[in-house]
Amino acid sequence: MRILAIDTALDTCAACVTTEDSEAPLSAEALPMARGHAESLLPLIERVIARVEGGFEAIDRVAVTVGPGSYTGLRVGLSAARAIGLSTGKPVVGVGTLSALLAPLLTETAEGMIAAVIDARHGAVYVQALGAGDGLAPAHLAVEAAAERLGTGPILLTGSGAPLLAAALAERGIDAKIAGIAGPDIASVASLGLLADPAQALPRPLYLRGPDARPQGHARIARQ
Repeated sequence: MRILAIDTALDTCAACVTTEDSEAPLSAEALPMARGHAESLLPLIERVIARVEGGFEAIDRVAVTVGPGSYTGLRVGLSAARAIGLSTGKPVVGVGTLSALLAPLLTETAEGMIAAVIDARHGAVYVQALGAGDGLAPAHLAVEAAAERLGTGPILLTGSGAPLLAAALAERGIDAKIAGIAGPDIASVASLGLLADPAQALPRPLYLRGPDARPQGHARIARQ
């Protein structure tokens, strides 16, 4: 199976093409950026596809990160993935950003727990953990609450929120190490997309918190 993977969830615009049997992507490109995903993604995908024999017709599946992440970035990636799926008639699957961050750590021999952490700003993080006990399902938590939920350690952290959570864990006397602070590797998005069930891993945005912008109560007109 050959898959096109797309990631625009965080501060990177990335895509790759890989197969079940290839150790490395057949073609890949990633551009670091906080804004501008909408303008950069389609030309990037075209460049990635142009380096693969058979082009879009040789793709069997499309995978895209569904969040958590930037609202605008997620919409750009999801729209592109759905459009490609619709035009080629191929299934589109969604991959969680935190799961993609965790994937490389699954081969580590670290004891205890592994956790993916994204800085959600305002003293909060998006976090998902695997390991001792039941782990922690994807959640939006205050940093201190996340530290409390992760248990007694040791813990191996990855993602942009790793330094925040490591500091909170250190204050509790918990051994926490940081494996990296970058976003997900596009190859990990592709690997999880190959394993996903299209009937279950739907390409829908995963929002773990409500929108920052809310209507102003004092500006509402009371109903008569």
